[in-house]
Amino acid sequence: MKFRSALHRARGLGSSQEGHGHWWLQRVTSLALIPLALWFVYSVIVLTRAEYSYALAWLGRPLNASLMLLFVTTAIFHGELGVQVVLEDYVPNLSLRRVLVIAVKFTAALLAVLSVVYVLKVAMGSV
Repeated sequence: MKFRSALHRARGLGSSQEGHGHWWLQRVTSLALIPLALWFVYSVIVLTRAEYSYALAWLGRPLNASLMLLFVTTAIFHGELGVQVVLEDYVPNLSLRRVLVIAVKFTAALLAVLSVVYVLKVAMGSV
């Protein structure tokens, strides 16, 4: 028999008031991705029939390199947020969930760093 009050049993089971920032970041990144994705799709269509050297020169322009970096890093961050929500909602084992969330964060960080390095490498003409 447990002699706990109803308040003691319920404490810690409700909303932790921590999801608002995550929710807000998902919305902001999705809004940022709308014009960036449109720019990216247009760029891919334009560059489809272009020569390799033209594509390299195109990405070497500061505006295009900057937009590409914004698109790639925002998309990776938005994807990381989404995968984290899925893991938190559907992985019941707390330890496994934590390990998977940390793995997703490290993977996203690695992808972001590699993307930045390679876009800058192309933009600076060292390919």
